[in-house]
Amino acid sequence: MNGVENHLEGKRIGFAMTGSFCTFARVLAVLPEFVARGADVTPILSETAWGTDTRFMPAQRLIARLTEICGRAPLHTIVEAEPIGPKKTLDLLIVAPATGNTLGKLAAGITDTSVTMACKAQWRNERPVLLAPSTNDARTGSAAALRRLFARPYTYLTTAVPDDPSNKPASLVAAMEALPAIADAILAAK
Repeated sequence: MNGVENHLEGKRIGFAMTGSFCTFARVLAVLPEFVARGADVTPILSETAWGTDTRFMPAQRLIARLTEICGRAPLHTIVEAEPIGPKKTLDLLIVAPATGNTLGKLAAGITDTSVTMACKAQWRNERPVLLAPSTNDARTGSAAALRRLFARPYTYLTTAVPDDPSNKPASLVAAMEALPAIADAILAAK
């Protein structure tokens, strides 16, 4: 990496996606960089992301693309995600996109999806979780959850920017292109 230390090399990174379907292409565009930098990436899909066909991408294409990039099929049930805790299988968990629904559940301690279970598993072991918020109500309904998560130990939030300030003034989308650099910095600080 041109003389720059690579903190992703050899790290076990969980990469969880929730239902902000319009951001899937942006997330899939940065995921290969993690693999190229030597990370062992475990894809995780929320049950909604696993089984919902949308105008942005059919579910089977998402599953196939994740499997192709990561070399393994995504985890997609609570039962599959639960061993992350006791087995300490991840050095870092990234949730990108993290919907307002997921952020609210995490802030309230609700564990009812594969992604919320993976987060709980990480926090249980005092391991980092990087959240990339992408929600139409970031400045309204999800604002309280974001504040609570910002203060939670072992939790990091990416920067997020308005995606359509004129038509959706409360909406924010994470800077997905920054995920590799942020993940590298989190792992360097360990």
